[in-house]
Amino acid sequence: MTGLFSQLVMLGSSGMLLTALIVLWRRGLPAYIAAYRWQSWLLAAVVATIAHFGDDTSLYWVAGALLVLKGIAIPALLGAMRRRVGVTPQVTPFVNTETSLLVASLLVVFAYLLARPWMAVSHLPTREGLPLAMALLFVSLFIIVSRKKAVTQVIGFLMLENAIALLAAVGTYGVPLLVELGVFLDALMGFLVMQIFVYHIHETFDTIDVDELTRLRH
Repeated sequence: MTGLFSQLVMLGSSGMLLTALIVLWRRGLPAYIAAYRWQSWLLAAVVATIAHFGDDTSLYWVAGALLVLKGIAIPALLGAMRRRVGVTPQVTPFVNTETSLLVASLLVVFAYLLARPWMAVSHLPTREGLPLAMALLFVSLFIIVSRKKAVTQVIGFLMLENAIALLAAVGTYGVPLLVELGVFLDALMGFLVMQIFVYHIHETFDTIDVDELTRLRH
């Protein structure tokens, strides 16, 4: 049973990391929003798996909140943001696709090396998900710094918050409902503030390309 538990956590964590890699591989906001939606669903599934095998019914509420808020509500808000700013031309990122995937693979290797001592001293059945959660965190940070569109950077920030939630879940065998909701509300407020800024930036400068905004500043 423990082996199945570990495998399910690894499967969900691997899927979450894969959705972040899709953002580096694909171009277009619809694909990015879909990747975030799938990532949030997988996060909810991982938490529900921990609730089932850990016999912690309170985590079912956490999984449900993640599914509704991150898997449904925020993707709907991102879709509204995309429709508000309109269809913009594809923007070449600061780092091209091939180099981005290479950097992401190096970050995954670095995450495994960094998590190895932690896994060695941990006896939790979820410990196999630790390097994947750390890799997702690093890749999400890379998305934020390597993309040019402000909306894509917002999605990177939301994926970073998912990575932190996954790291907390697999590193502590689940987190209390109040703690997770507190962290999520902080992230939600940050997202809403960034959404307002994106709207104002687009209406003022008719672009959401941060490289173009840098040129305007000069």
